[in-house]
Amino acid sequence: MHKPNQIEGLRFRLVLKPGFALGPGKADLLEAVAATGSLASAGERLGMSPKRVWTLTREMNEAFRAPLIETEKGGSGGGGGARLSPLGEEVLARYRAMERDATQAIAAGMDALRSVLR
Repeated sequence: MHKPNQIEGLRFRLVLKPGFALGPGKADLLEAVAATGSLASAGERLGMSPKRVWTLTREMNEAFRAPLIETEKGGSGGGGGARLSPLGEEVLARYRAMERDATQAIAAGMDALRSVLR
């Protein structure tokens, strides 16, 4: 799983409006849904409870003009699933690009601070 924010010392979190922020946990969930095609599998991959996965999904889907994660009910025969909507793909790509840019922007400062640690 992609976690440059923790490796580089940056936890990149965007407060997009009062009461809603997009940060590493939500971005990781979007990425895991894209990779697995399942909310349950995404949650397992990230060590998130099903309740947490549904809470984050609902928060993101309600915050944006269209859902970021689209779901299909499985029923007794299975067949359900989840995927990123085109807007979800765009939001994830934009977030990851901003995260990379921010990490690069602070790299020299991080190196300087680390050089004076014990």
